[in-house]
Order: sequence, then C-alpha cells, then structure tokens
Amino acid sequence: MPVTVTRTTITTTTTSSSGLGSPTIVGSPRALTQPLGLLRLLQLVSTCVAFSLVASVSAWTGSMGNWSMFTWCFCFSVTLIILIVELCGLQARFPLSWRNFPITFACYAALFCLSASIIYPTTYVQFLSHGRTRDHAIAATFFSCIACVAYATEVAWTRARPGEITGYMATVPGLLKVLETFVACIIFAFISDTNLYQHQPALEWCVAVYAICFILAAIAILLNLGECTNVLPIPFPSFLSGLALLSVLLYATALVLWPLYQFDEKYGGQPRRSRDVSCSHSHAYYVCAWDRRLAVAILTAINLLAYVADLVHSARLVFVKV
Repeated sequence: MPVTVTRTTITTTTTSSSGLGSPTIVGSPRALTQPLGLLRLLQLVSTCVAFSLVASVSAWTGSMGNWSMFTWCFCFSVTLIILIVELCGLQARFPLSWRNFPITFACYAALFCLSASIIYPTTYVQFLSHGRTRDHAIAATFFSCIACVAYATEVAWTRARPGEITGYMATVPGLLKVLETFVACIIFAFISDTNLYQHQPALEWCVAVYAICFILAAIAILLNLGECTNVLPIPFPSFLSGLALLSVLLYATALVLWPLYQFDEKYGGQPRRSRDVSCSHSHAYYVCAWDRRLAVAILTAINLLAYVADLVHSARLVFVKV
C-alpha cells in the first residue's frame, strides 16, 4: 500500500502511549504528582545538589571543572522553567514548540550530565587530596549520575512509539540530531587548540566538515523548535534525507583524513603517544595533544555512525497520512 508524506509536526495531548499511564495534567499542582512530574522533580533536585556541593567548597577549576558546573546549573535552570510552564499551563505562550522542546532538552541534558559525570571525576576529582573537598566532589558526581539517568528516563518515556504521531524531535531521527550536534560540540572543545590542525589543509577540511554538519543539524532542530518547517522550498522529509546523506559523505572523508594526518608518520603524524612530550606527565584539568587527536578520531567515528543511522531512518517516511 503506498504511503504519503505529510507535514512533520502533529501534536497529541496525552502520554498514555509513552508508558506514563494517564493524560498529562497541566496548569495545576497535580502535574507534579504524575510520573513525569516526579521525574522532573528528581532532575531538579539532583542537579541542584550537584552544583551546590561543588560550589560550597569551590571544587571546580579549569575548563573541565567549568564545563561540569555549567552543565549542572544549566540543566537545573531549564528544568525549573519547564516545571513552571507546566504548573501554570503556559505551554501556548511558550516561544518554542512544546511538542518538541521538552524532549529535545531532556536528550541534551542527559548527554550533558553524562559528559560531566565522566569528565569531572577523571580530570578533577582524582587529583584532589582526601578531605572535605574531595568528599563533596565525589557526592556531586553521584548526583550528576542520578540526573543523567533521570533525563535519559524522560527521553525513553516521551519518545515516539511506532505508529504514534507526534513532534519530529521525539522520533529517532530527531533524537539523533541532538546526538550529532552534541558530539560536534565535544569535538570543537577538543580542537580548540588550533595547533592540532592548522599545519595541514586536509585537517582544516576536517574542521570545516565538523562545522558544516553541525550547522545543518542545528538548523533542522531550530526549524522544528520554531515550527518553521513549512518555510523550506522543499518538503521537510526530503530536506532531512539530503542533509543526512551529505553529512555521511562529509564525515566519511573526515574519518579517513583525520587519523591519516594525525597518526601516520608519512603525513607528519605521531603514531605513538609516548612521543608526545605533553603526555609524559599527568596534569589536572588538562588533556594532552595526542589524547585530543585520538578523542576527535573516535568522536568522528561515533558521529558518522549516528549520521548513517539518521540517513536510514530519514529515508523512511516518519509521518504518514492515516
């Protein structure tokens, strides 16, 4: 039976198909007694406790510590806004699509808290001496892990199920867009030192690939959050398929060129970590150049896999007329 593509944003007002068991109650304190409301309260408390523990003993230093502190404060603030909007029933007045915004944020928050739960203990906590500061930092890491699980649970609860009509960001391709942009941001953090790529045009091409694909994926997300998908001159599903195909081709070149010019001696690379003098000693708050190169290579492979999965799902028709 032929399938017809229709527009990509159709709203539903219940969450029974997402495993929450009852329609969402908005504009009432009863919203907090629902499973999703209780889950968001857990997110709010865990992120609040995490940054409060760290702030009370000033247990953050350097770019990695700042990243973790920003993560917890940002997730706490946006979760608080979401709870206020739902308690007051202000979804219709919210400037972004409420069909897409909560799950988009929950997915980003899960990834942010996951990164903080890994980066903070490995680049900061392990270098602290035993005492009150270290205890607070370990406790903050624990609550960061709780927040990560809570946000991931919200994504699992509210994502689209087969046959369900909902916002694009609740679908697998939409969630993959979040992953793609997040991984690109981590790549940008690792290549912030321009000495890693400015000496080779091929490596500069890789950086251009990361930037182009990030911008395209971010545009797709913003179009959905702003409910502006109809402004495109082509159907939105066709735009998504073309975007995914282009990104796969670009990332495939980066996956070949980045390791080749970073780790092959024939092209001026360093195949062994021991040859990098910056990696000879362990430093708090610092990642040496060779480790940065390796991290970017791994993240490039991860993002390529994400774009391939995105292409497979985007090639199918996400929303159909029934």
